[in-house]
Amino acid sequence: MNLRKPAAGRPSGTDGSDFSYRMVVDSRYQKVAKGKSRFHTLILAQVIIQFCGVVYLFILTSKKETPDKLAISSAITGFFSLLVGELGRRHSRASLLKVYMITSSLALLLLFVDVSQGNYTFEGIGDLSNWQTKQLELFEMIRISLGALLQIFSISTVISLICNMSPPKRAS
Repeated sequence: MNLRKPAAGRPSGTDGSDFSYRMVVDSRYQKVAKGKSRFHTLILAQVIIQFCGVVYLFILTSKKETPDKLAISSAITGFFSLLVGELGRRHSRASLLKVYMITSSLALLLLFVDVSQGNYTFEGIGDLSNWQTKQLELFEMIRISLGALLQIFSISTVISLICNMSPPKRAS
């Protein structure tokens, strides 16, 4: 009963005149999908950075008698924020992503306070005679710098995600 000859490249059952009734995916949903993928990558990188910090903290604590309470609380807060951030990403919950932004920033702030109190001694890194003992401190300095950079990218990605997840504003 098909009287019309279907054009090449067109799906069978349509003559192409139904284009106005087809669904189009809003660009903000595509932005959310790309943002979630980018945020997942950033979370994985932050997990690696946090794990390296825990290893450094374990080595430092084994050398000292007293544990560094600020660094331990920063690590705990950091892992908690990553868990909340992953849950917020998976379930598209803006409230959890906001909690992630606050707690991950708090973890980084605790680490900066720990460094500013002098619990890490970065002086003498350029001295090659003491290179074996200063390798861990150099590693920790690089880890803190990378963590701060990742935090900036993560916050900007989360803000973009939250803006694109919210429903569009209606014109009044």
